[in-house]
Amino acid sequence: MTSNFVRAGASCRLLAALLLATSAFIAPASAEVRIDATRPPPLTYAVAIPKGQVDAAVRKIDALAKDLMQRTGVPGLAVAVVKDGKTLFLKGYGLRKVGEPAPIDADTVFQLASLSKAVGAGVVAHEVAKGTVAWDTPVQQLMPWFALKDPWVSAHVTVGDLYSHRSGLPDHAGDELEDMGYDRRQVLERLREAPLAPFRITYAYTNFGLTAAAEAVATAAGKDWESLSEAVLYRPLGMASTSSRFADYMGRPNRAVPHVKENGRFVARYQRQPDAQAPAGGVSSSVRDMAKWLAFILGGGTYEGREIVPETALAPAMTPEIISSRSPNVEARTGTYGYGFSVTVSPSGRVMVDHSGAFILGAGTNFVLMPSEKLGIVVLTNAQPTGVPEALSASFMDLVQFGAVTRDWLTAYGPLISPLYTPLGALAGKPKPDNPLPAQPLSAYVGTYANSYYGDAQISAEGGGLVLTIGPAPVKAALDHWSGDVFTFRPTGESAPRGSLSQVTFKGSGTGETMTIEFYNENGLGTFARR
Repeated sequence: MTSNFVRAGASCRLLAALLLATSAFIAPASAEVRIDATRPPPLTYAVAIPKGQVDAAVRKIDALAKDLMQRTGVPGLAVAVVKDGKTLFLKGYGLRKVGEPAPIDADTVFQLASLSKAVGAGVVAHEVAKGTVAWDTPVQQLMPWFALKDPWVSAHVTVGDLYSHRSGLPDHAGDELEDMGYDRRQVLERLREAPLAPFRITYAYTNFGLTAAAEAVATAAGKDWESLSEAVLYRPLGMASTSSRFADYMGRPNRAVPHVKENGRFVARYQRQPDAQAPAGGVSSSVRDMAKWLAFILGGGTYEGREIVPETALAPAMTPEIISSRSPNVEARTGTYGYGFSVTVSPSGRVMVDHSGAFILGAGTNFVLMPSEKLGIVVLTNAQPTGVPEALSASFMDLVQFGAVTRDWLTAYGPLISPLYTPLGALAGKPKPDNPLPAQPLSAYVGTYANSYYGDAQISAEGGGLVLTIGPAPVKAALDHWSGDVFTFRPTGESAPRGSLSQVTFKGSGTGETMTIEFYNENGLGTFARR
């Protein structure tokens, strides 16, 4: 992104796309390369996996998990490993909440964040198999009210386009509306205001684009998304602790509480409420349940001998649909994305399917699948993005493929994660001017300012200063004078790392004809006109 305001929620996209694609493994001198010439070239691998190496890798998970927790201070973590439909490892570590004794176990429920996308893809695949929809069904045929900025794109954008983030919508479009308190329908209706990049050739990760596709599928099925997910996936798999409803997560007595890092320590400060984007980020589950889901996915839609979803409907979700991370040079591997799954190729030559999930307000999750071995690992934590889930998964898969961990993955992820916590705004971290230009009388700025995307914003005079009020929640922020007709406020929430600072600039005759809010102007939609 070129804007100063790169949304914090981009962590899910960033970590998932780069999990294995950035690896540059150099095989040990003792590695023996064996190619099975009986298999077609696309199905052969440069490095064989010796008998017993998977079990050896599983035995090292315990030490890896404890080391990563000690190095980072992450309060709680849970891991599951599945191979050939069987659970090889299932364990919880640490605490549900810092300062309380309740431990994490295999049945502790975590917020999955963006792992929800892959979970929900199985729901869509079920409806594809039934004939309710197809991956290439235009969304507007299912929800006539849904539209994007371009009428032609509106008529042609499909379920698959939105699940693969190739609709042309801007990165994380609609997330800021959710932070303001708009519900799912309200956010989806406003997406028609967002500018579009070229259709089907531009990848930009959008929670609400995918949510629109899921909502269309649910509409065609005659159920709400949450009930449909429960009926066609969670209940058939016996995922009794899994739900797409926030209220269910909050009602679980064995629940992992989100944590954020403050002054070097993790604290339970916030609670993310993701119902508006439930198909993209609102699932909650335990590693015991997620082990069942891994077995279902690795089994091609079959679980314990029962077909839940035909493989022909599920497989398209895990095959490349668009390039998600382009190679920096001819030697590097390219990252791709299917329908809710990231797809890449490991240094061993094996296709890997993965996804990460992250809430800046307190969740970090990851899974990695190796379809050639019907092997998968899922790691859930109750801490904001740290790289721990990705590092544990990558270390485990290194051990499986190469018999050794090829690098310190936690350190490797550091440069990828640190930008997520960079304060946003051109004035962030800068001292206030020593000799600011004077502002106009406060009455010059007071009034109602209209915006078709964000809705009305109110500027009021309270306590000798200005206050901005916007959105249904509402978001309410005191404005601090900077210089002249420029004021500032500190945005909060999932999209705003600590220390962010947004300008609010008034312009026009009488000074208050328009107001541009920097934090909401990433896509050029942040100018409000006075009524």
